[in-house]
Amino acid sequence: MREFLVEITTAIPEGTDPAEVDRRRSAEAVRAAELAGSGHLFRLWRPEGELRSIGVWRAGDEQELQEKVLGTLPLRPWMSVVVTPLVSHPNDPGTQDGAS
Repeated sequence: MREFLVEITTAIPEGTDPAEVDRRRSAEAVRAAELAGSGHLFRLWRPEGELRSIGVWRAGDEQELQEKVLGTLPLRPWMSVVVTPLVSHPNDPGTQDGAS
């Protein structure tokens, strides 16, 4: 699978029923755990003091990432997403020999 840096900002539409927001947030946590278990969600951070997330996600290609991974998130209709495909860096300390 390829890796992608994904920046997500969620904006809840004004006037949305708080019960609907709670329902979707709960479902989002469940779906994120499923995607982590299947290897699609590798790492996820929230910048301190911000209501956005930055993560490393994995998929076969960007179309799969958009449609079959991110597209399955319950909050996706309220998200703006920026996807950056990643490639290994020869100096990556996460690899033993520097190979990709």
